[in-house]
Amino acid sequence: MSVLFEELDYRPTPIGALSLRRRRDIALGIDVFEIKLGDEYLMSSLFTASEIALARLGLEALPGGSLDIVVGGLGLGYTARAVLEHQTVGSLIVVELLEAVIDWHRGGLLPLGPGLVGDARCRLLEGDFFAAAGSAAGFDPGAPGRRFDAILVDIDHSPDALLDDRSAGFYRPDGLRALATHLKPGGLFGLWSNDKPDQRFTDRLSDMFAEAWAEPVTFHNPLQERPFTQTVYLARTASGSSPRA
Repeated sequence: MSVLFEELDYRPTPIGALSLRRRRDIALGIDVFEIKLGDEYLMSSLFTASEIALARLGLEALPGGSLDIVVGGLGLGYTARAVLEHQTVGSLIVVELLEAVIDWHRGGLLPLGPGLVGDARCRLLEGDFFAAAGSAAGFDPGAPGRRFDAILVDIDHSPDALLDDRSAGFYRPDGLRALATHLKPGGLFGLWSNDKPDQRFTDRLSDMFAEAWAEPVTFHNPLQERPFTQTVYLARTASGSSPRA
């Protein structure tokens, strides 16, 4: 049996002290991996339904094959793995700000790491997703200006609850408009949120994209023994046209 608790790594980062912990949940009989930023929990392997749904809902809304996908935020790897489970995916770039998180996957400290690193379709890139989204060059250093079939983001807690104030502009009209330029015609933007659907943000997406909607994702919380609802926002660019001005 695993030891009940261990801190696997601890590092200072530009946005605070980052730690990776593993603990044994006796009641569930599983090992739980958790990432904390300072005293704040960023993610837990106990709660992955909405991270997986971000990939599933995004890719189900896309036709065709050999899809080119960007995931913003690596975390524990559940969104990236769910993307790669779709045989329609031809390439995946995962943009992660924190070097430590990429190291944990490449070094095998996290259970999903070997599968991500070993998939030839997948590249893990250290970088600032939000800066790339606002730039002309975009997300692929080897192909500036490259456009993608889907860009799926799981970084901040919600459009209003940010890990770092520098990402605030991304959720405003100019930021969303810049993000849309990196999508192919008919391409999809997906965003994870820890909160229930917010009609105000859905309306903002509708102003920038050809269509937009929110998908609530409800799952059982084993710690509180009750259902919990998070959200995946989805927005699609118009086929054959540029993002809205």
